[in-house]
Amino acid sequence: MDRLSRVISRTNAKPYRSAGINDSGAPALDEHGHLQFSVNDIENPKNWSTARRWYITIVSVLLVVNATFASSSPSGTLKGISKQFQVSEEAAGLVVTLFLLGYVFGPLFWAPLSEFYGRKWIFYISFTCYFAFNFLCAFTNSFAGLLVGRFITGTFASAPLSNAPGIIADLWGPVERGSAMALFAMMTFIGPALGPVISGFLELTENWRWTFYVLIWFSFGTMLLMFTIPETLPSIALAHKARRIRKLKIPGYEDVKAPIEATDRSLMGIYKVALTRPWIILFDPISLLIAIYISVVYCLLYMLFSIYPIVFQEKRGWNSGVGELPLIGTALGAWLGGAYVFWDSHRNKKKMLAGHELTPEDRLPMAMLGGILFPITMFWFAWSGEYNVVPWIIPTLAGVFLATSILLIFVAYLNYLTDSYLMYAASAIAANTVARSAAGAAAPLFTNYMFEALGVGGGGSLIAGVGCLLAPIPFLFYKYGKKIRERSKFAPTPSKAEGEGETSNEEQDRHGSSSTEQEAERELDEEAGIPDPAELEKQEEELREKSSGSGSGVAPGQEDNDDRFLDASGMEKAENHR
Repeated sequence: MDRLSRVISRTNAKPYRSAGINDSGAPALDEHGHLQFSVNDIENPKNWSTARRWYITIVSVLLVVNATFASSSPSGTLKGISKQFQVSEEAAGLVVTLFLLGYVFGPLFWAPLSEFYGRKWIFYISFTCYFAFNFLCAFTNSFAGLLVGRFITGTFASAPLSNAPGIIADLWGPVERGSAMALFAMMTFIGPALGPVISGFLELTENWRWTFYVLIWFSFGTMLLMFTIPETLPSIALAHKARRIRKLKIPGYEDVKAPIEATDRSLMGIYKVALTRPWIILFDPISLLIAIYISVVYCLLYMLFSIYPIVFQEKRGWNSGVGELPLIGTALGAWLGGAYVFWDSHRNKKKMLAGHELTPEDRLPMAMLGGILFPITMFWFAWSGEYNVVPWIIPTLAGVFLATSILLIFVAYLNYLTDSYLMYAASAIAANTVARSAAGAAAPLFTNYMFEALGVGGGGSLIAGVGCLLAPIPFLFYKYGKKIRERSKFAPTPSKAEGEGETSNEEQDRHGSSSTEQEAERELDEEAGIPDPAELEKQEEELREKSSGSGSGVAPGQEDNDDRFLDASGMEKAENHR
């Protein structure tokens, strides 16, 4: 057994060990004889030291900053690109549009690969290719080459956006995860805000190519840190552990397998789910309304990179460097929103520890606040930016609170999607990502025309008016969300679990789900290796029973089994059971 213990607790796992973890003993097996993490297993990413987990989280977020910073950076140099290649500024705006179109297609490609091969190698391959193709953007002598390079780099840069939330879910339990997700959310807004500021000053002193030189240097430095990230996907970690144990050929463990090895899942099966289910879930009422709402605010985020130059450069005569500085206010607003998310996460943690059972609708007050703040600050920004006599600080302050409202809406709704759809959350998030990225990609193509025709006040008021129409959505979900989820064929609820197997065909029709549809959904799950939801509930109950009888008070992986408190965007609950 000493020999077995040495393999189970291999040397390169030691640095991740937290105080009080005992790595000795036989491997833990579930009721099917498959390998699972034992209590305080040092190879369970959630048991790594807090410092180690924060290091991996910060490096993952740095990869996200690279992606979001690169998305908006060229918007500060569109005049230089237009002059160099003799195209209109609207055509030059395609360098932003095509990068964001890469966000549309990339997650549908990278997310299934990360489920099959793990997080680490997807980061390694995608980000290295992103780094390489930035050279094409920096040194190309044709506009077509620049556009091709931007689409390719956008596709590769989308991997951190879909992969980083998964890593956060691998490392942190639901109670701890809120802070890590707040950091991730802030960086998705701060990166785009800083891009035009830096590129605007570079265009004054150098030329547009220096924007891409900065992207190359930034990505190279981040890439060195990226190669220190270990594998965090629990199912892959268990598979590696099972292979090492089998090599020992110790009686009783010669054929031990990890759950992922015991399934007949295939990459094609996973892709079938990834490419079909998101479009089905997109038209579920909760998913559809949230997709519309987030698409509007995400579109506005990228419209701001065209609106700010109009307000501060065209109207006030500032140069391209100083004229982009007010965008720093949006970064400050993102920090304020992140601070509120930190506070809200801490408040929810206290509620959970006090025994309060959280529901998905408990996420919505943050969206209510953001939904009210959004049109107010948009009207404020629009009409203070319309007139030059208004001091520059007034629209800048409006931008601060506008960014705060956008972040609150964004985080609240993504968490609500995750909590509502649970094991189907990845598909719901994928559908939302495609919708909002497509909206953001369209923003540079029409923003200048819209504000030339309507003016800053009129154009901003139009956006604020749309915000007013959307503002009641979180209030409606807060009141009727439970009933809507009960009628959804994708959103699991306690009442569905209790009535499973007893619901008549008439009742199934009333809830919007027939037995044929349910069988089709299960076929998709089985092809991808996703366990049956009923089986998940059974496993959760067993884990809770083990937890109540153990000295530690928390069974391994139990923190991910709380259906009421999931903070990870884009992580399927089923993944934690593979």
